[in-house]
Amino acid sequence: MSGDGTRRTEQGPDELRSTGQGPIEQRPAAPRSAGQPSTGGLRPEQLRSHQWYGTDGLRSFSHRARTRQLGYLPEEHLGKPVIAILNTWSDINPCHVHLRDRAQAVKRGVWQAGGFPLEFPVSTLSETFQKPTPMLYRNLLALETEELLRSYPVDGAVLMGGCDKTTPALLMGAASVDLPTVFVPAGPMLPGHWRGETLGSGTDMWKYWDEKRAGLIGDCEMAELENGLARSPGHCMTMGTASTLTAAAETLGVTVPGASSVPAVDSGHDRMAAASGLRIVELVRQDLRLSRLLTAEAYEDAVAAVLALGGSTNAVIHLIAMAGRSGVKLTLDDFDRIARTVPVLANLRPGGRYLMEDFHFAGGMTGFLSRLTDVLHLDRPTVSHPTLREQLEGALVHDDEVIRVRSRPLAAEGGVAVLRGNLCPDGAVIKHIAAEPRLLAHTGPAVVFDDYRSMQRTIDDPALGITADHVLVLRGAGPKGGPGMPEYGMLPIPRYLLEQGVRDMVRISDARMSGTSYGACVLHVAPESYVGGPLALVRTGDTITLDVAARSLHLHVPDEELDRRREAWTPPPPRYERGYGALYMEQISQADTGCDFEFLARPGATPDPYAG
Repeated sequence: MSGDGTRRTEQGPDELRSTGQGPIEQRPAAPRSAGQPSTGGLRPEQLRSHQWYGTDGLRSFSHRARTRQLGYLPEEHLGKPVIAILNTWSDINPCHVHLRDRAQAVKRGVWQAGGFPLEFPVSTLSETFQKPTPMLYRNLLALETEELLRSYPVDGAVLMGGCDKTTPALLMGAASVDLPTVFVPAGPMLPGHWRGETLGSGTDMWKYWDEKRAGLIGDCEMAELENGLARSPGHCMTMGTASTLTAAAETLGVTVPGASSVPAVDSGHDRMAAASGLRIVELVRQDLRLSRLLTAEAYEDAVAAVLALGGSTNAVIHLIAMAGRSGVKLTLDDFDRIARTVPVLANLRPGGRYLMEDFHFAGGMTGFLSRLTDVLHLDRPTVSHPTLREQLEGALVHDDEVIRVRSRPLAAEGGVAVLRGNLCPDGAVIKHIAAEPRLLAHTGPAVVFDDYRSMQRTIDDPALGITADHVLVLRGAGPKGGPGMPEYGMLPIPRYLLEQGVRDMVRISDARMSGTSYGACVLHVAPESYVGGPLALVRTGDTITLDVAARSLHLHVPDEELDRRREAWTPPPPRYERGYGALYMEQISQADTGCDFEFLARPGATPDPYAG
């Protein structure tokens, strides 16, 4: 970033290096698997699927025979790009329940473009229902995606997701395989309605739950809210984690333009799915792989977009993990550096007023990005255009209240701040635009809870003596301690304080929080308490200072006393003794490095599995 706010691009992507004070580092791309063609227009015999179908050997005979068993004619698939459609649809995922139909639109586009579509069901990761948290299973979906794409006769992929963890999981797995890929977002649900109010899923759930706990509304109102909060298929229609990450995917260039904000039940969503099917066939023929798109420059632009959207803190973890799979070193310091260069322009809940349907008709991501061109790398390719510059040509914003002009931002700096200090030596984050301003510089005594369940049981007990000036601290909720780093970070405020009108307090944890949440919540404290991070050493009554402007989180306890407490600390017992949970505990990294599995995150080539 130059002093006048314009990015310089004299360096090639392999020359980029960073220590958090300059451009993001990109490692050299992993070698192609054996048998994969190089760039350029592909002839039918150069397709990856040709290895399965096109030779004279017994294996190809068997593959062709089994494809006849599926009911396909040779003319339908031989010599055509085979497109895998990875669908996270399921009956228990309301965010994706419509993707069963949308897959048919993708297939329609693939057939029209001369390709051969094959649909694969993959893990659904329903944010609402999966316990202890779908974050525990993000890497499982990433692994499933990677191995399905590698092991089957496919030339390109369409990834269908959108509910929080599905977007990063699908793209992490696909990046590790490096085929031509298009992402199809599930799309936001319709706005909620209740007694003349427009509701935002998640955000207004938290709001009215606190109103109920404060005694201001009762069971009748809550029953009505149940019917009005989530009115259609699709993910949360606020700028929560789902919308944040699909917007990041569009900024990265892996969706067709405008895809991330199309409402899930709009007929435009069907058309977007069909357009994605048409496009992926051409990408295969061009051999335009993900590694050409997911560069250091693309990730830097995605970070800028997320921060200017006032997006979810969860994007920090997910983008770091996604970048790692692309051979790009993205750090917390990069987020903080970029946050100081971009304003918040999206007036969207929870930090603003409007919802995703308003954003879509105000111009969507193309209109939004057109107001950030001075901080974007415009000469990089996308799935639909040779350059982002061409993709944004002619983009318009139709409502300056929803997508603000630069001279009238919602906030002067990006919506997430990275904190450092003796309580979080490896970093922590806060979505400060969603907090009460009075709490952004605050000192108070800690009230410590060792786990979420005990906190739930005792938080309303007046005997704890909690006041609005206290700092609520939750530990045991990180990647290993949670397990899975659940969204516990918006700790509940004691009922008696809610009754007094208190709606925000400083809250600190090694957990995450929903992107639809709000408040002065310090999250992702690293290293987590489960592995002996400083959060494990805090005691009730210790004084803590949060200073967002100084990017500081400090525990006012002498080093000598902390050393004594550390010496007396004993590690907690294992969360899992077998199965996937045990693998997770062995391999998961901390929040500041993306919570990926070590064996998946490390660089290195994987051989093509085709055996002839």
